[in-house]
Amino acid sequence: MTIFGKIIDREIPADIVYEDDLCLAFRDINPVAPTHILIIPKKDITALAEVQGSDHTVLGHLMVKASEIAREEGLEDGGYRVVINNGEGAGQTVSHLHLHLLGGRPFTWPPG
Repeated sequence: MTIFGKIIDREIPADIVYEDDLCLAFRDINPVAPTHILIIPKKDITALAEVQGSDHTVLGHLMVKASEIAREEGLEDGGYRVVINNGEGAGQTVSHLHLHLLGGRPFTWPPG
């Protein structure tokens, strides 16, 4: 089980900002922006490359929740970024699909 699975099961504490039957959102313990929230599906999906057609509902739900949480965090006016890393070479350090909701500072392009 990953650290995210342990957070879902409440074996590890987290600063949870949102939860429902499909997902959990919490503040990253090593933030790279003033607002850095991780949004994870409760379903065990290893990475974006592993999603199946049947996952479309949960994937859409994660994006809708990212938008709602960004609004609740007051990020709309200044802008925000939603990032999904897929695989170690892209910076994925936990083998559980997760969205990074980043805001509160300017971002550059291209990222990385």
